[in-house]
Amino acid sequence: MPKFSYKAINETGDTLSGMLEADSVEMATGILTERGYIPSKIKEKAEISKGVSLRDFMDRFASVKPHDLILFTKQFRTMIHAGVPMLSILRVMEEQTENVRLKRILASMGVDIKEGSTLYDAFRKHRGVFSPLYCSMIRAGESSGALAGVMSRLIYIIEHEYKIKSDIKSALQYPAIVFTFLGVAFFVLLTFVIPRFVKIFVNAGIALPLPTRICMIAYQYLIDFWFIVLGAAIVGIVTLFYYFKTDHGKYVRDSLILKIPVFGPLLLKSAMSRFASIFAILHASGIAVLDSMKILSGTTGNAAISREFERIEERIREGRGIAEPLKSAKHFPPMVVNMVAIGEESGNLDEMLSEIAGHYDDEVEYAMKGLSDAIGPLLTIGLAAIVGFFALAIFLPMWDLTKMLH
Repeated sequence: MPKFSYKAINETGDTLSGMLEADSVEMATGILTERGYIPSKIKEKAEISKGVSLRDFMDRFASVKPHDLILFTKQFRTMIHAGVPMLSILRVMEEQTENVRLKRILASMGVDIKEGSTLYDAFRKHRGVFSPLYCSMIRAGESSGALAGVMSRLIYIIEHEYKIKSDIKSALQYPAIVFTFLGVAFFVLLTFVIPRFVKIFVNAGIALPLPTRICMIAYQYLIDFWFIVLGAAIVGIVTLFYYFKTDHGKYVRDSLILKIPVFGPLLLKSAMSRFASIFAILHASGIAVLDSMKILSGTTGNAAISREFERIEERIREGRGIAEPLKSAKHFPPMVVNMVAIGEESGNLDEMLSEIAGHYDDEVEYAMKGLSDAIGPLLTIGLAAIVGFFALAIFLPMWDLTKMLH
């Protein structure tokens, strides 16, 4: 971030000078004005040394991790609840936060608020950090005058999302590591170990068994056509990468993911928990149903489920309530539809949605335990199959060689 030297007059009429970081002269002026100073001279400092350029580059693209966002939201909520003025909140948060990107965003937000922008618009300018759900919750709290209460609900959502994602990541981390090492071991055995033994067996005139012949065919194919294999792999990965960035690609990918045994149902339950908990909070915060559907479409984490919200929204516009459009949607289980219908008819939709969220939270926990329990036996079977195959490829002809020596 550029640095600016400044001279300014404080409240007592004294002249101060110093340095500050900002994206532009206008932002630097806003920061000084917000601090109660009257700027008299602001000048961007020229870079003298290129030795810090890498650090500046890294700072500019620093990420805001979930725990940073959770901590920021909690501090923001606490200061709002205490009645601290918004500009003072942003200034204090800017000084206290350790995250470089958040510090830069807070400085920018302070300038926007100073110029008369709403808090919602100030947050919405930084969508790379604050999701549509986050911004919509800010708008709901700002318009209703209950910003502290809405942010308490927002903190619950962020922490809930972070916990689910962390649990899924932890469950998949161990098998990912094992499969990576299996791939490396497979490559080493196929390209370095098996060919050395085959030379011995061929020189001894031993007929190679089927597992050994399969290994040699695969080895020869890699040796003769490695450039084709490598090129095809690179083209395939790049093609899939860009295809999965398109709307249709995301839809196809996420539809296939939901059909994967064990893992697919786990993701569906997680999406239902997310849908119910967020919908309950949005509804309780006074956000209209149609607006809630637009927000929910971007928070399920699955493009196949998100596309269903477009159809649901169209049917809600036709005046068909909420339960009936959900019933016609593809990925919503009957229990969700029935409980939403009961809540809609009884006027206790918030309560029913909270019950659904609690139920699927438990389901996700049980599914995670089931996945963890299933990973061990599956990995054991996979390891046994691979080790057994290579053992047969080496030891079957070795057995024949031993019999010849006798």
